[in-house]
Amino acid sequence: MNQNQSLKSKTVKGVGWSAADAFLGHGVTLLVGLVLARLLSPEEYGLIGIVTIFTTVLMGVVDSGFSSSLVRKLSVTEDDYNTLFFFNFFVSIVLFASLFVAAPWIAVFFERPQLVSLVRVMGFILIFQSFSIVQDTILKRRIDFKTKTKASFISAVSSGVIGIGMAFAGYGVWSLVGQQLSRQFVYSLCLWIFNRWRPKGNFNFESLRYMWGFGWKLLLSGLLNNVWGELKKVVVSKFYSPALLGQYSKAGEFAKIFSSNFTSIIQRVTYPALAKVQDDEQRMVSAYRRIIKTTMFVVVICMFFLGAVSEPLIYCLIGPKWHIAATFLPLICIARSIYPLQAINLNMLQVQGRTDIFLYLEIAKKCILLIPLFIGAFIGIYWMLVASIGTSIVAFFLNSYYSGKSIGYTSWMQLKDVSPSYGVATSVALSVFFLKYLPISYWIVLPLQIVVGGCVFFFICETTKLPEYLEVKGIAKEYVGNKVLSKFRK
Repeated sequence: MNQNQSLKSKTVKGVGWSAADAFLGHGVTLLVGLVLARLLSPEEYGLIGIVTIFTTVLMGVVDSGFSSSLVRKLSVTEDDYNTLFFFNFFVSIVLFASLFVAAPWIAVFFERPQLVSLVRVMGFILIFQSFSIVQDTILKRRIDFKTKTKASFISAVSSGVIGIGMAFAGYGVWSLVGQQLSRQFVYSLCLWIFNRWRPKGNFNFESLRYMWGFGWKLLLSGLLNNVWGELKKVVVSKFYSPALLGQYSKAGEFAKIFSSNFTSIIQRVTYPALAKVQDDEQRMVSAYRRIIKTTMFVVVICMFFLGAVSEPLIYCLIGPKWHIAATFLPLICIARSIYPLQAINLNMLQVQGRTDIFLYLEIAKKCILLIPLFIGAFIGIYWMLVASIGTSIVAFFLNSYYSGKSIGYTSWMQLKDVSPSYGVATSVALSVFFLKYLPISYWIVLPLQIVVGGCVFFFICETTKLPEYLEVKGIAKEYVGNKVLSKFRK
């Protein structure tokens, strides 16, 4: 097997196991979330949403962007891993202590006294996370997502049992705390059991200097990204209510099923794969283009379909008390359908080692993203989401201009490549959207939408023979075929 085939084989397997991670680990979490959403109120989800504003931001700081520097590095030493581990652990302790002290002020700002204990207990997730970073990094370098999938699935199931059990026992919002903490703890524990790496006690300042040189810009970029991503939650909870934040957060969870989760699959697999061919521009550009076309084909169609069936879907899965989330979801889906394009372009900048441009772009985009925040604070949440669609488009052009310019794959070339996907997605969405107005139960409308949408999708794709469709179909056949062959060989 030549180098090209070997890399493709590893990448396809990586995508397969990352997809399994999403459908098993995240799938279990989704199912658990559906049960909890029926047992808990939007107010309780809003409270935990306020807490995660801070834990999400600080979890990005714990990693500090150093793991990406080691994934990209062609040769990694034991000292590199040890340095990363001890640095992450030290940072997590400092951040946990800071969050513990700041908890009363957070409660005063949001006018919710119960946040003091919630914030302090949830802070332990930072320490639990620090124990998984090196193990994650090692597995990413190997493109070994099978082990990560096992850990993710076990942690999702065990934490789901804990969360649902606590909800039935009447613990309310604490059941969400128990679920999140136990998931991170069990995930880290499984990685330590499945992976043989252990810290040897060697802290190397040269390694730290290298990781800091590459990672500090990613740290600042990630911090800006997380802070701005959570500011919408701050606006909703501060200017409106935790109950409305619960509705907004629940809509965001549904949108992440296909946008963030699928994009993270592609990023996790392609970053180490492309890093191995960073000196071969022709191979890199070819791979980059295929990644964008296939990723956007899957994500855009799924997101548009999800937005089109949002009302029957949410009513059937978690009940009418979440009806506001159903009105938010279509707008969030449209805005987040562009997210993979943004993320993959930024991924390419990291592969090229241009973390300086990465940082400048994040700063520029955050200035633009202030517009939806002001609209949300002074006009309304619905119009904040409408404005977010516009800022997502602007963010794509900023990201793609610099990453595409360096390799000759411009923004307009990318748009031309993804336009067929948007065409198919729009056709599918329109074919099912108006079915919700039929004078029949949503329990009948939802299956009808799924059947009609599936028929329209396959008719268009099989008729036009879109290259993106054939590519995804071929990858699926290859992956399933290899699995079947391996069973026969055994």
